[in-house]
Amino acid sequence: AVETQSTSSEEMVPSSPSPPPPPRVYKPCFVCQDKSSGYHYGVSSCEGCKGFFRRSIQKNMVYTCHRDKNCQINKVTRNRCQYCRLQKCFEVGMSKEAVRNDRNKKKKDVKEEVVLPESYELSGELEELVNKVSKAHQETFPSLGQLGKYTTNSSSDHRVQLDLGLWDKFSELSTKCIIKIVEFAKRLPGFTSLTIADQITLLKSACLDILMLRICTRYTPEQDTMTFSDGLTLNRTQMHNAGFGPLTDLVFAFAGQLLPLEMDDTETGLLSAICLICGDRMDLEEPEKVDKLQEPLLEALKIYARRRRPNKPHMFPRMLMKITDLRGISTKGQDEGRYRETKRGFGPLLEHHSVFCSRRGKSHHPEDGDPGANASAHQGDAGEPRGLRRPNGEQRQPATAAAAPAAALNPGPEAGGRRRGGQLGHGKRQRAVTGGRGRRRRRRRRRRRARQELGQ
Repeated sequence: AVETQSTSSEEMVPSSPSPPPPPRVYKPCFVCQDKSSGYHYGVSSCEGCKGFFRRSIQKNMVYTCHRDKNCQINKVTRNRCQYCRLQKCFEVGMSKEAVRNDRNKKKKDVKEEVVLPESYELSGELEELVNKVSKAHQETFPSLGQLGKYTTNSSSDHRVQLDLGLWDKFSELSTKCIIKIVEFAKRLPGFTSLTIADQITLLKSACLDILMLRICTRYTPEQDTMTFSDGLTLNRTQMHNAGFGPLTDLVFAFAGQLLPLEMDDTETGLLSAICLICGDRMDLEEPEKVDKLQEPLLEALKIYARRRRPNKPHMFPRMLMKITDLRGISTKGQDEGRYRETKRGFGPLLEHHSVFCSRRGKSHHPEDGDPGANASAHQGDAGEPRGLRRPNGEQRQPATAAAAPAAALNPGPEAGGRRRGGQLGHGKRQRAVTGGRGRRRRRRRRRRRARQELGQ
């Protein structure tokens, strides 16, 4: 019994833990006798010789020995002769096939990763944003297929009469197009949450850009013509005479660059919204808020464009680059020196760009009276700038009250749309027509009315 107890007590004593296995020791590098890091490409080698052999095989390197091709290779001299070092790698048994198999395996893994399809799905909020922008664009800018086209007779017998008609016609069209752009802007989610001053600044800065973009989407390359919202189709010469002047070739070139993008109405609307809501415009009161409004528009266009063209991921950045091209054209159109030199050729396009005219129909203020009467009574004030002439040299008259709002809304960079000194762009000419006090009073009324309409 005593022996049994002693035996059981010995069994209860825990055994001591086994010692860790000794670290694995590799033979020195077969090539240079340096410390080996393991077996690489069939032999024990160091990291340096392993990498040297791999690079030499993958890049098909050809080395030259400047001695007798029998250089001593060790950890001190191994970098002196690459030819003899590579020969030593082959002599000790390093395998080319092992390097190639390793490279092919990596390529296969990379290829499998690239082939995986990318998923571009719009979230619920972005889907709603895309629908709203697309609807706002389509309802303020009918597509080419929705228009009934008619062309003008450009025979030499009616050339002067044609130019006169195009000038007045395009003046009216410019006003209507700018009104539609204002309507489009007010329907963009978040735009009316900006301050009135920032809304006016953004519209002034981007109005001509959006006009160009919209017109260029109605370009017909076979006839080299563009179609406007009322169905009027003009060729390059007629566009020049209608008011584009020196901008004509730039606009047609830009239209040709848009064709490979094959943009639909939704993409055009999103790009127009991105062009409008841009935080880098000058004199913005809240540029951070504008940038925040632009971010979902950029994301929506990126996802929509890639979902529509899964095999063309470069289309989205190419679309954004077109905004830079549009700004370049607009800058040339706004250049004051060029405007003065070619004031007989620009016509209503640039006049109305400086206005983006949000006045519609009759005045909402009874003390202002009929806007058509004001435009007729005070040309150069509410009408077209004095000094611009028709193609035949005669002084121009506004075609209609809606076609002559060149000073209806021309706010400057200060808050509320006022300019320093209370003067408009054509102040010197206006002072020769009306008294200063009455002119300033009418100008204040127009600005107040424009801000109220824009804020609706």
